[in-house]
Amino acid sequence: MRHRYLVCYDIADPKRLRLVYRKMHGFGDAIQYSVFKCDLSAAERVLLIGALREIINLRQDRVMIVRLGSIDEPAEQRVEFLGPPLAPWIRPAAVVIG
Repeated sequence: MRHRYLVCYDIADPKRLRLVYRKMHGFGDAIQYSVFKCDLSAAERVLLIGALREIINLRQDRVMIVRLGSIDEPAEQRVEFLGPPLAPWIRPAAVVIG
């Protein structure tokens, strides 16, 4: 069974922050700066935690993982935004001519 998670992080070092951000894109969608929505199985959750532990400094950085429930439940109704939500990050296409 897959569950929806809200993953929020506060990373002290800019290099680790970039690494965490890139890693998170493999597991979910950015919904705010340093906040991701992830639909994960139990095994994927373990992989995510392991991947983050390899990057973060446990004395300086913090990651919060909140289980919002089954992906079959309307979790969006349990989350409120004040102000405009962050637009999804879309990488522009680039054409390289060699």
